[in-house]
Amino acid sequence: MPVTTGVIADDFTGATDIASFMAEQGWRVALLPGMPDAAQPWNEEVDAIVISLKSRSLPADQAIDQSLRCWQWLHNMAGARQIYFKYCSTFDSTPAGNIGPVSDALMEAMHAPYIVHCPALPQNGRTVIHGHLFVHGILLNESGMEKHPLNPMTDANLIRLLMAQTTSTVGRIDLSTIQKGVEAVTHALDCCQSEGVHHVIVDTFSEADLQTLAQALRHTPLLAGGSGLGGALAACAAPQRGRDAVHPFPQPAKTVVFSGSCSTMSNRQVNRYKAQAASRLLDVARCLADAEHYSDELSLWTMAHVDDALAPLIYATQPPEALKRIQQEYGEQRASRAIEHTFARLSAKLQAAGVNGFIVAGGETSGTVVEALQVTRLAVGKAIAPGVPWVFSAEPPLALALKSGNFGDEDFFFTAQEYAS
Repeated sequence: MPVTTGVIADDFTGATDIASFMAEQGWRVALLPGMPDAAQPWNEEVDAIVISLKSRSLPADQAIDQSLRCWQWLHNMAGARQIYFKYCSTFDSTPAGNIGPVSDALMEAMHAPYIVHCPALPQNGRTVIHGHLFVHGILLNESGMEKHPLNPMTDANLIRLLMAQTTSTVGRIDLSTIQKGVEAVTHALDCCQSEGVHHVIVDTFSEADLQTLAQALRHTPLLAGGSGLGGALAACAAPQRGRDAVHPFPQPAKTVVFSGSCSTMSNRQVNRYKAQAASRLLDVARCLADAEHYSDELSLWTMAHVDDALAPLIYATQPPEALKRIQQEYGEQRASRAIEHTFARLSAKLQAAGVNGFIVAGGETSGTVVEALQVTRLAVGKAIAPGVPWVFSAEPPLALALKSGNFGDEDFFFTAQEYAS
């Protein structure tokens, strides 16, 4: 039976995010880290396949190539009837970003007349009103996202953001239209198509708006945005297969916490957690000078604390002022690469030493860790916080919690371990 929806996610935390929302609505979801074998057909019965890439911060040509290869596999090998390009609910894409170019490439490949963009996730405070993205009622560019180290969001106007990335026509369906119901949305989409609008941004304020949009868009071949609409699509479609089985945590559980995100919430989470748990701040100079020996040292330290009541924390999370100093001293890209390489080496060493649980904050860091652990398939477990589930690998046997930087509350690292006990 063909897959209902194939999701191409631009980072690993975004993939687990949308997979979690779909699974909570009863869909059976296969979560694939990285590109599947292009020649391998899909033979399992699932409602959705979510492919996690690490393409959010890639140059447009590389992101297009990876995304199109995902689409070809989802279309040809899995028979996906609908494609969903998943990006962050805070957009996370500058004028040099790739959301517009990837969307254009997918439209061309699929011969789709338009792509609908719905980044909103009201459950986590992400709403779109008059085409502007808000985070808990604060404009995106005033929410802290303007200080993002990789993709600073200095504008909340989604029309301007997309127009900076594409030469295709960008339009919008306003909130008043959406709140009139499914027929009004369908009519507005028809008008957009007749007017030659290729990128359609939809205002979204509430869960009810998401349900209206899902009903109107359930048969639309190409969608894009956050996880909220993904969950709503699953909710408005009767599950075809029934829920996945409950997945047990590997035993005995040996868990570590990594944080590479420098978001506002990640800083609060790290500060809250390190007050009670063993913790080490990554030394960027040592990451650059000798990552191999430094990761050996960190591994020994971590294993000395892995049986503590609280899992040990290794973090690169810094407040904006300290982050700016690091970037000025070492170079933004150089420092970031060195930190991620250290996390990768450390992940592999800890896995070899018997660690089987990884709680990771930050999309880039999550992708680095999953790649280092050589995970090929993940099953979706219970959500720790909205959009952040535990996910499980059978081979190798691992439990992972991959958290987007600003998701979860201050106690997230504690709560994740309570769910695992």
